[in-house]
Amino acid sequence: MAASDSATAQEFTVTRTFNAPRDAVWKAWTEREALEEWWGPKGCVIEVEALDASPGGTFHYSMEMQEGCKWWGIFHYEEVVKPERIVFVNSFSNESGEITRAPFSDNWPKQIRNVVTFHDEGGKTRIELRGRPVNVSAEEQAMFESMFGSMQQGFGGTFDQLDEYLATQK
Repeated sequence: MAASDSATAQEFTVTRTFNAPRDAVWKAWTEREALEEWWGPKGCVIEVEALDASPGGTFHYSMEMQEGCKWWGIFHYEEVVKPERIVFVNSFSNESGEITRAPFSDNWPKQIRNVVTFHDEGGKTRIELRGRPVNVSAEEQAMFESMFGSMQQGFGGTFDQLDEYLATQK
């Protein structure tokens, strides 16, 4: 199992413009109450276990899925530059916050570094999220790249929820 060359590995990218000022969108990404309203797959209930949106901090949460099962996730924040950029490593976890394999695949990368940039566009905000697995095998990188279509759809639903949340904040 050879490690993939991160210089040639494909990066996942999703972009979305929200009809809200950058400060409001930033708060939605960094406040507990907001994240519980919009983060995660459409139709699941998010509970925030812990949130410290600062470098070295974590966002540890559970996702109650429609099928009744509970998944856990965790962000480890590396960089937080208000209101411009958040860099975090996202993983599935257990209830204690220890990184685990994804519940749906043994080949899904354990860690994905995401860079989210917030662009002020005259009262609207364009978000760009770029994700790349960390320390992965060739099989894990291939699995990650094979899921780009599904991830676009998933983030589309998540960002729809963010759009709906932001509309209530005016």
